[in-house]
Amino acid sequence: MLRRSMALVVVLLAGSALAAPLDRPLSQKMQANAQRYVIASQAVLVARNGVSIYRHVAGARRDELFPLYSLSKLLASVLVMQLVENGSLDLDKPAASYVQGLPQHWQAIPLRHFLNHTSGLPEYFDLGGKNTGSFPPTLQAAFDALASQPLVFDTGSSTRYTQTNFLVLEAVLEAQYGQPYTQIARERIIDRLGLKHSFLGLANASRQEMVRSFIGKDGRLQDDPPVQWPEYANVHAQLFMSLDDLAAFLHAVARGDLVGKEMLRKLWLPQKLNNGQDGGFASGWEFGRSGGYAFVGHDGGTKVRVRLLWPEQGDGDTYTIVYLTNGSASNVWSRTLVESLMAAIDPARFRMEAISESLIGYATQPDAAGREALLRQLQADAARDGAALERRINETGYAMLETRGSATAVKIFELNTQLFPQSANARDSLAQAQARAAAKSP
Repeated sequence: MLRRSMALVVVLLAGSALAAPLDRPLSQKMQANAQRYVIASQAVLVARNGVSIYRHVAGARRDELFPLYSLSKLLASVLVMQLVENGSLDLDKPAASYVQGLPQHWQAIPLRHFLNHTSGLPEYFDLGGKNTGSFPPTLQAAFDALASQPLVFDTGSSTRYTQTNFLVLEAVLEAQYGQPYTQIARERIIDRLGLKHSFLGLANASRQEMVRSFIGKDGRLQDDPPVQWPEYANVHAQLFMSLDDLAAFLHAVARGDLVGKEMLRKLWLPQKLNNGQDGGFASGWEFGRSGGYAFVGHDGGTKVRVRLLWPEQGDGDTYTIVYLTNGSASNVWSRTLVESLMAAIDPARFRMEAISESLIGYATQPDAAGREALLRQLQADAARDGAALERRINETGYAMLETRGSATAVKIFELNTQLFPQSANARDSLAQAQARAAAKSP
């Protein structure tokens, strides 16, 4: 049965001596997000040291399922890491060392490049499957369909997120275990953790109660029917879980129950590109840094996101943040939502996230109220770390440009040009938003 609407936010915190209860700031943030982006409905769970200290669910029961989209890849990542830990896989060896049937020009690509989206592989559904519902009938057929397609870039020179990379990992896992991927994931993760409300594949999940998904069109919520993926797509897009099952999975990962903590520390380091820069992924998890913390995580369909954070130096608090929604009229980015929670949890620690929230709050007002006070605050921040602030304002402006529209983005980009008048990038961003606003004018 599909319920009318639901969005879910889960925040799990471990080891943090929070200075004040989170009930009020998180509740206020949820309300602000719901109004600002027209989110169908939301819920939040906060835990410290693995114990829930805040939980709010609206519009669904505890055991209802939610589509997790590309969070599905995290199961495959954990399965690969398990095989690395027990010595069955070497990420520096070609994937072709472990599986047959890959296109000839993929044969020499090391396994880690598929895991971290630096292989250069083209997207398999770009051939038309996602739009037409006509996918290659088997995993091997998907590889064969791409055999004549060149690499998008030289392996290791860039990052391009594609589902095809995880099809290769699926083939490797199936070759290692001699079982279908769905069975592997169920036996080694879902059943092992005793998760009773977790399913791979829409056909399996549809027999359970599931929330209804929405997408924003013309500023309104409209139904977002699921893509009818083939079974081999379970590796990248077909995971459905309840709130509590998802929390249990994340707790197990953080505790080192599925992959040992020492191995996680090694594998959760970002892969370097050929030019020495970070590639953005660490063993299939998105990698980043903020406020003295490193973090890994993943997005799903722009509606859901998980993020695990730990201090880069010494002992300290660790955090796990999960934010799931069933859609919004603004199609707000999941990153924006997760960072809004970070700003509420510890605005002093996560200063840049707090700045984004201040910018968004100002820009989404119908007038320019608070502009001068905000500008003074930003000028003080610019004196400490101008380059980081300029990037953060620019990123926030683009997030609003794509979700709330050009008028909101212009207000943010204008602040950036006032703070950094010599920045060509700041001026270009403002000009782009102004041009989009002019194109919409009658």
